Amino acid sequence: MANHSWHGQALVIVPTYNERENLAQLVGRLRNLPGDVHVLIIDDASPDGTGAIADALAARDPGVRVLHRPGKLGLGTAYRAGFRYGVEQGYEYLCTMDADFSHSPESLPDLLNMAVDGYDLVIGSRYVPGGAVVGWPVLRKMLSFIANALAHTVLGVSARDCTAGFRCYRRRVLEALDLDAIFSSGYSFLIEMAFLVERAGFCVGETPITFVNRTQGASKINRREIFKAMYTILRLRTQGLPWERIMAAYHARRGES
Repeated sequence: MANHSWHGQALVIVPTYNERENLAQLVGRLRNLPGDVHVLIIDDASPDGTGAIADALAARDPGVRVLHRPGKLGLGTAYRAGFRYGVEQGYEYLCTMDADFSHSPESLPDLLNMAVDGYDLVIGSRYVPGGAVVGWPVLRKMLSFIANALAHTVLGVSARDCTAGFRCYRRRVLEALDLDAIFSSGYSFLIEMAFLVERAGFCVGETPITFVNRTQGASKINRREIFKAMYTILRLRTQGLPWERIMAAYHARRGES
């Protein structure tokens, strides 16, 4: 593909929960990037005051918008809300990233340039040549590697880092997919999106990034999210089964016991 340089408008969707130490600096660095990078902060009623900081940033800068939600509703639902907003507002490029500087804002133009070159989904990848992870304990590295290896081998997803949240989607991808039909929430949403984008025939590319473990605040990853990711891979591999009914029956039985 040709090597074009991105310019124009893009929307970066940043879900937040207790990110007061990071948010103002992150938004400032995004807004200082080349082109016109707009930011949509989706805050899930952070008890540490992140929402108020987001409102103050938006009051000073028309390129910043805030969506307040009534509680911690999950990463997948935050992304869906952001995608709907971005498509409604007419953005051609919709990006997602973490609020904790594990994704460097200055790497965003690399993703956008690949999207301009024709890729429909670009992933900032830890697991392609040149990518790296800094500061993770061995167990988390191993679990991430296993989840991605299973997605690659069991689901046939070509992307090597389908659990990465640093992404750029072209508008047409999000218009083509039925976002409301996506069953996953949390970080398993990222696996399902990568699977659906490839299955729909869109072109997926990866660009190397260095992922740096957060230094401020607490990680949102926990054991439950990891098991949900494994379950998502199994569910997508066996899509003919009525998983929603199976899980509803399982939870009903647990409630009775």
